[in-house]
Amino acid sequence: MVHPEYDSSLSFRDNLCNLWIFNAVFRLYGGPVKALSEKIMNFDIDRYFPDEHQAFGDSGRASFEEKRPLYLAGGRHYLARYGEDIRARHNEGADGAWVVHTIAEMVDTLMKKLFRCITSDVRHQAGGREQIALVATGGYGRGELNPYSDIDIMFLYGGRDGRRVEDIANKVLYFLWDMRLDVGYAVRTIEDCVEMANSDLTVKTALLDTRFICGSRQLFKELRKTILTQIMTKGSDAFIRQKVTELEERREKYGSSVYLLEPNIKEGEGGLRDLHTTLWIAKIKYKASEPRELLTKGVLTEEELDTYNSSLSYLWRIRNELHYLAGRRNDQLTFGDQSRVAEFLGYKDHGSLLGVEEFLRDFYLQATRVEQFWSAMVTKCLYHEKRPRRLLGYLARRPIGEGFYIVSGELKIPDEGVIAADPPRLMKLFEYAQKHGVELGMQAKNLVRKSLPLVNDKFRRNREVNHSFFSVLRAPGGVADTLRMMHYLGFLIRFIPEFERVYCKAQHDLYHIYTVDAHSIFAVEEFIRLRNGEHAGSLKLLSRLAGDIEKSELLILALLLHDIGKGEGGNHSEKGAEMMPTIARRMGLTREDSERLEFLVRHHLLFAHIAQRRDLHDEKMIIQFARLMGSSENLKMLYLLTYGDLRAVGPDVWTDWKAALMEELYEKTFTVLERGDFKFEARSERVKNVRKKVLELLEAEYAAAAVREELKAMSTRHLLSNTPAAIAEHVRMLLSLGNSTFVSRLSHEPEGGYSNFSICTLDTPGLFSKITGVMAANGMNILGARISTSTNGKALDVLHVNSPQGFVITDESRWKKVEEDLKHVIQGKVKVGTLVERRHRPSLLSEKVKPRFPTVIEFDNDVSDEYTVIDIYTHDKVGLLYRITSTLTELGLYIGVSRISTKIDQVADVFYVKDIFGQKITSEEKLDEIKERLLKAIEVE
Repeated sequence: MVHPEYDSSLSFRDNLCNLWIFNAVFRLYGGPVKALSEKIMNFDIDRYFPDEHQAFGDSGRASFEEKRPLYLAGGRHYLARYGEDIRARHNEGADGAWVVHTIAEMVDTLMKKLFRCITSDVRHQAGGREQIALVATGGYGRGELNPYSDIDIMFLYGGRDGRRVEDIANKVLYFLWDMRLDVGYAVRTIEDCVEMANSDLTVKTALLDTRFICGSRQLFKELRKTILTQIMTKGSDAFIRQKVTELEERREKYGSSVYLLEPNIKEGEGGLRDLHTTLWIAKIKYKASEPRELLTKGVLTEEELDTYNSSLSYLWRIRNELHYLAGRRNDQLTFGDQSRVAEFLGYKDHGSLLGVEEFLRDFYLQATRVEQFWSAMVTKCLYHEKRPRRLLGYLARRPIGEGFYIVSGELKIPDEGVIAADPPRLMKLFEYAQKHGVELGMQAKNLVRKSLPLVNDKFRRNREVNHSFFSVLRAPGGVADTLRMMHYLGFLIRFIPEFERVYCKAQHDLYHIYTVDAHSIFAVEEFIRLRNGEHAGSLKLLSRLAGDIEKSELLILALLLHDIGKGEGGNHSEKGAEMMPTIARRMGLTREDSERLEFLVRHHLLFAHIAQRRDLHDEKMIIQFARLMGSSENLKMLYLLTYGDLRAVGPDVWTDWKAALMEELYEKTFTVLERGDFKFEARSERVKNVRKKVLELLEAEYAAAAVREELKAMSTRHLLSNTPAAIAEHVRMLLSLGNSTFVSRLSHEPEGGYSNFSICTLDTPGLFSKITGVMAANGMNILGARISTSTNGKALDVLHVNSPQGFVITDESRWKKVEEDLKHVIQGKVKVGTLVERRHRPSLLSEKVKPRFPTVIEFDNDVSDEYTVIDIYTHDKVGLLYRITSTLTELGLYIGVSRISTKIDQVADVFYVKDIFGQKITSEEKLDEIKERLLKAIEVE
């Protein structure tokens, strides 16, 4: 295996792919790959099928049914013996193609032996000779069987002796099924094949992959001739369109992106089905029986044929290992399997770079090449189909400048020399296609790939080029599609070479569904949708801001580059921000725009962090955040960037709850920025005004003295953190408590996706821990909590609650159960720990593998004047919140505010705490004790 040199005739990305694949393959096998042409194993099946005379003596010929038990045992031993040998070769590094072809050959040998024994027996008993052939179809017909693949066969017969053919088919099939083989079958004549192929696309496709195994070779030759003359010649264009539609539907089901978290090796985009479909449509279009014929007909180049064969072998090797790991058919590269497959293929961790992430990057690179190969082949077929006559085509083309023309809705370049003569036209190619709302034609795409070496430093700094690029970003539509096409053709990583660091970069967690580069372009797309008013009804503020910002192109660039530091390791926000001045200078940005771009990349995680993990009623914190923002334009852009970033992570990451928190942070910060003096408002005057308004609201319901008593007992923080109407409702609860165990109020916020559950009772040690335990025992998810204790000993806890699936819980019986359990726990009749254990008994069923990350506990004594803030990042588990809160209670800490955030498999919980004297915890010794106790509680299984 020769190390690949850079080939200027190839695109930069293809050269990069070649190098990565070479490195990956060399690492997989520790040296050269076993040759595809290596000799298939010799299968000595007679050794396992007993000689008739030895088994039954000379007393007479034994029937197949008499020999069947011995043959069945022999067949099982045969498959077990050679199956183990093939797996051993697989473990030693045999390539995927060798394994699948060898398994197919092993099954062929069994089929031939079995078929001959059965037909001989039938003929001996009934006399005569029927015309029948055993034919392989589907993947087996292509000679491709993974360890646990289906085996599809067809009993092809001449139309006579139907009963004998059925007898033979039954004997063969039941024998194979008794061997626990997954066999699909059909019994057809040639006429049946023609009739069904004309009405059933699946049958027509299967007939393209037929292969003779044994029986009447003449009959099979007649079938092949019929396929070539009557099936492959009819409706080829319709067949191609149907297969493209079918593949698109499969992608919708199994994943319409190469860069999915858990790709399907067979059916997903960039998988085996893309390659198979490519071959099917090429067979129909060009009447070829196997891939090499496409080379001789000039349809494929040697390089494209190599891409086809190497891609198949690569994907087969992974699929083989998935089958062996599962002990059954398995095509999903699940989260748990990814690490095992990566380890099997020889990937190792290097510092912060995980071996599994390197494997996934190589996989996505290969899947990208497959998708490009498929796309190019389909375009070739359809391009030839609709190519206009020369004169008519010349008259139909529309010139749009720069030597570009629009023909049949595609941008074409008749004179390819215009790009080499004036390289900036390479960027204008994308600009003009976007401006006119047309696709790049196949010839234009190929020209872009061939011209990538022209994209050098001089090109990147060219004023005309950058003006054209920002015209693309400023355009009212097609921005994300144009960037995606630039990326697809390898142009984007040439123009912004720093973006290459995140090209196909995977993140091995359940939170990030897409690779970093795909996620970044999706983030741009989410902002464009917002700007175009697609969410004007549900996200009014964000939609308005998206249309208000001064330079949308700068925000789009920030969205594209916000995660670019992830290719460097460490703090990716800082690493990415450090790259921005260089990129900005190269693109000719002003100093102000450069600084804003750097600001947005450096702080792109901050807005979500503050909104979800800090107390938004803390005025000091809001003022600090406003100071950092500096201007309302920075605030708007960061808010919009945060939205695009979160929406692009996955479909369920942006929730109504998060939307409400972020809108609250924006509005409070914007108010401070508009006020401009960054000073605290007079608290005493504000408290007085709040109390006055609450008294007015309640004057018709309660005596003024009783209301004043409750307001006086309330903390200043509580009075300033809620509206007068909310405080009035809290006073009603406090006054109605009397001698009751507790009083509760429930209100639903359907638009926010949560419920407000307020609980008023006498304060007792560990009250909040008891409440969290009851909620966990009833399958309810706490999003956030505000805990308030009055000086008269009454506690008022306000929880924001929804279901673990993110829905509002409206079932009244569930809430009644919560109240009943809460009453028994507060009264001491039931221990809360018992309720939690009862709800979550260990399951005997195996859970889906999730990644384990080390628990991180951090303390912050600066963000709040009143509380020590504890941030806890850990792996999610049942009853976690109860463990944490009960541990904090045991440590003598009072919880004032809590924010709970879960990212699929990780939690990020925040607790604002005080000690028993109402003070922040500043002692290092005490902080160490808290950390140690929390770690111990969290890690207990």
